[in-house]
Amino acid sequence: MRVETALRQGLELLRDGAIGAPALTAELLLAHTLHRDRIYLLTHPEYELSELEWLHYGRFLHERLKGQPTQYITRTQEFWGRDFHVEKGVLIPRPETEHVIEQALALLAPARATDASDNQRVDAANTGLSTTTRVLDIGTGSGILAVTLALEAKARVCATEISPDALRIARANSARLGAQVDFVQCDLGAAFADSTFDLIVSNPPYIASAEIDALQREVREWEPRAALDGGPDGFAVYRRLIPDAARLLRPGGWLILEIGATQGESVPGLLGPGWRACSVTPDLAGLPRVAKAQWSP
Repeated sequence: MRVETALRQGLELLRDGAIGAPALTAELLLAHTLHRDRIYLLTHPEYELSELEWLHYGRFLHERLKGQPTQYITRTQEFWGRDFHVEKGVLIPRPETEHVIEQALALLAPARATDASDNQRVDAANTGLSTTTRVLDIGTGSGILAVTLALEAKARVCATEISPDALRIARANSARLGAQVDFVQCDLGAAFADSTFDLIVSNPPYIASAEIDALQREVREWEPRAALDGGPDGFAVYRRLIPDAARLLRPGGWLILEIGATQGESVPGLLGPGWRACSVTPDLAGLPRVAKAQWSP
């Protein structure tokens, strides 16, 4: 069977199965089967699949039709221009989380980054941070925030994760991509002493428990519930994380949190005395996505 025929049949199967982005999915699965990139498929439509390649492609299509996310099948997801290994047991990185990186880099390396909220340069004198800053990523998952900041800002980065499976994946991503990150298994920042960090980033679970069953099948049946479930109202982890961040940050340090699309007022409202300069940055859809505040006791 030729590549062009395999793509056409895959597209039809996925479309009939009501799978989103069927053409793209067919291309990704076939490229994964052939250990090639998508460009190869477009430039070599005449390539004849071997029997083994056809069998693998058919299996991948079947797994996707059962609801398994494409990223778990291909075991990869791009984030900030790099391919990260993902598998069942770790949250699949979302493009929206790149807004956390934008805000962090605006503080860590203002000469090379812009504030996504107004596209203006950030004055280094106002941040109090530099590339020697100590950074903590709480709940690192696959390591996307910690690894990206270690590579982009050359900062000293630590990362915590309570899940041993996620921690294994994060460490592997860090090693493969050449990032220097210190990983620790613990709840939130429990392993660290007071006033240790200058910047804390986190993408905590923020979906209300009752809303989990209404999520897409790919999410609710495959991705780890612990990385999604934010408790009865979605704020359970924030309520513990924010006081822990206040303990861990040095005076003048910053906290950057990913938030849900309806939490633009609620999460900042959880900040107590000692927090200042709170701001909320929208994503490309105009929805609240990142909350940022400075610890100034």
